Amino acid sequence: MIVNKAYRYRIYPTDAQKVFFAKTFGCVRFIYNVMLYDKIKHYEESGQMLKNTPAQYKKEHEFLKEVDSLALANAQLNLEKAYKNFFREQKKGNTNQGFPKYKKKAYGQSYTTNNQKGTIDIIDKKYLKIPKLKSMIRIKYHRHIPDEVSLKSATISRASSGKFFVSILTEEDIQPKAESQNKIAIDLGIKTYASLSDETVILNPKFLAQGEAKIKKLQRDLSRKVKGSNNYYKNKQKLAIVHEKVANQRLDYLHKVSSRLIDEHHVIIIETLRIETMLKNHP
Repeated sequence: MIVNKAYRYRIYPTDAQKVFFAKTFGCVRFIYNVMLYDKIKHYEESGQMLKNTPAQYKKEHEFLKEVDSLALANAQLNLEKAYKNFFREQKKGNTNQGFPKYKKKAYGQSYTTNNQKGTIDIIDKKYLKIPKLKSMIRIKYHRHIPDEVSLKSATISRASSGKFFVSILTEEDIQPKAESQNKIAIDLGIKTYASLSDETVILNPKFLAQGEAKIKKLQRDLSRKVKGSNNYYKNKQKLAIVHEKVANQRLDYLHKVSSRLIDEHHVIIIETLRIETMLKNHP
């Protein structure tokens, strides 16, 4: 069975590479916003959808030529998808589909580029090669990508903590596992993470509670800093690192529990619940 599978790695760009990424993040955000603005303006004036491309803006905005054109093309595809989804859902009567919003300048940013004849590659399990960037980026290659699979794209991202990551999308043939006849029902809880029909109880590790004291201290420190100062941004980054650790702990725990359940059971039955409502009704 041919499926798309993503592999995420930590990367360690040099100062020059960070500058290139910052430029690309900015250009991707700029082209998305300016194309959205022109689409809205054109629709208001003519009632028709404007078909614009990044190439139309490069003559007026020379800085767009400095970054990966594939990143700009992917920004265009994302905008067109969001734009068409809005009008399609409106015709269906679905008012929950929001209109595309302008992208704000934020610390956590990303862009996606495509592999064209080996422009994306892992070299010696130590370096990452991507389009438009001549120098290779140091990578922590902790998961092996099979040699026979094809690399489709790479998404470079910068987290709020300041760390850089790459998600490499692959296309590979995955054979289904041998089916087990075991069945299990899962009852999600609040005090416990979940209870299984075989009377197994999965505990709630409450990672946020473990780091709560440190988070509160950093939040108090942040409130005393002058907004916009160097100390303010240093403290904000420390707080982001703690929150990132809690999020990673939750995700790791979820993956381990779900993988174990999937490996051991053929059928999994779970209730359709709204956790927010359960918490509101909890005494």
